[in-house]
This record gives sequence, structure tokens and C-alpha cells, in this order.
Amino acid sequence: MVLTVKHVAKAYGKGGQASAAEPVLRDVSMDVRAGESVALTGESGSGKSTLLHLIGGLDRPDAGEIWLDGARLDTCDDAQRAAIRQSDIGIVFQQFNLVPSLTVHDNIRLQARLAQREDSAQIEALVSTLGLQSQLKKYPEALSGGQQQRVAIARALAVRPKIVLADEPTGNLDEATSDTVLSELLALVAETQCALLMVTHSQVLAQRLSQHMHLSQGQLAPYEAQAPNT
Repeated sequence: MVLTVKHVAKAYGKGGQASAAEPVLRDVSMDVRAGESVALTGESGSGKSTLLHLIGGLDRPDAGEIWLDGARLDTCDDAQRAAIRQSDIGIVFQQFNLVPSLTVHDNIRLQARLAQREDSAQIEALVSTLGLQSQLKKYPEALSGGQQQRVAIARALAVRPKIVLADEPTGNLDEATSDTVLSELLALVAETQCALLMVTHSQVLAQRLSQHMHLSQGQLAPYEAQAPNT
């Protein structure tokens, strides 16, 4: 089991007052295995991004446990969480978040170099699979949205993470490009046997993953149990 989330809860205060804290996640539990892909859907404000941030070690839950490949993440201090995030977690954002002053090649190598896991052969294979061979010397501004997202995927996978967290990774792409980029991402996840947890608003894309979970009013359940008629 790569990821185990046990009875996680999170609330945020209103106006800085703890007494006015509003629950965002309530008793959330889930398991994700190596090579498994999980789609996470839910209405705006349901807690999808909050859950992703907790799993990514960007925040701590108020209650519950988060285990990543045998390490308990929620009890780590900031430095420990940062180290785990750097070496074991790949993150793909909707906005790409590429470094504009670095070439495509250097953007792809960045996290792997920081984690001291740079593998030229692996990076070459990622570049080939994602069709980026002719783009390596270019800067992000010279790329299309689909090409930038491919670079972001390559960067996330170059570190050989245990899990990839993707927050609306195709949200800025047209339908055809979204479908292609997701196909490439799923193929790479299957090949590397890392896990994938993807937040998406698209039910069509969500159905292509091996599991589909739905957040509603801060609680998580299989999608069919939440919205069987949609």
C-alpha cells in the first residue's frame, strides 16, 4: 500500500477565530496501491484540494493519520515533510508551474536533481514517451499548453516518486489534448508502478482511472454511492 489515509479531519477558522472553525474534511479514509490510479471528484469547496495538500505534506490534518509508503506524514515536522515531498511525491498542477528561466530539459531534471535521483536514461525515456525530444532547448513560454503539461508530468515522474498528485492537470487544455495527455500520464503510471491521485471536475476523465472517489460535504465515498444517476 503506497498511501493510507485514516479518519482524517480538517477545519479552517473564519476570520482567524478558532471558535468559528468550519469543517472541510470529516473522517476521510482511503487506500491507494502501487500502480493504481484514483480520480477524486466533488463540488467546488468540497475539500478536494485540501485533501491533496494534506497528502502532499503541504499542511497537517487536525485529526487522523496519513501514511506514505510506511512513513507517517502527519507527525513529521516541516523539514521532514519537505524532504518526503521532494523525494517521494510528484505534483502536477493545473497551472503547470514551470520555471520560466529554465529550458524544458532543465525543468524536467529539476526535482530529480534536488532529490539526488537524476537518471539520464529514465529522463530520456520520459521525453520520448511524451514526445518532447524537439522541445528540450526551448523555454516554457515557447510551448503550447499541452506541451507545458507534458513537461510538468515528466518533471514529476523523473524523481521516481511513490505517488503523483495531480490537481486538475488537464483543466487548461482542450478536450482532445486533455484526452491525449491523460493517456500518456496513465501509461507512465502503469509503467513506473507509482500511484496516481488526480483531482478532476470531468466525470469522463475520472471514469478512465481505476478508482473514482467522490467528496461531498467533507466525506469521501465511491462515486457510484454518491451520485448514481450522473
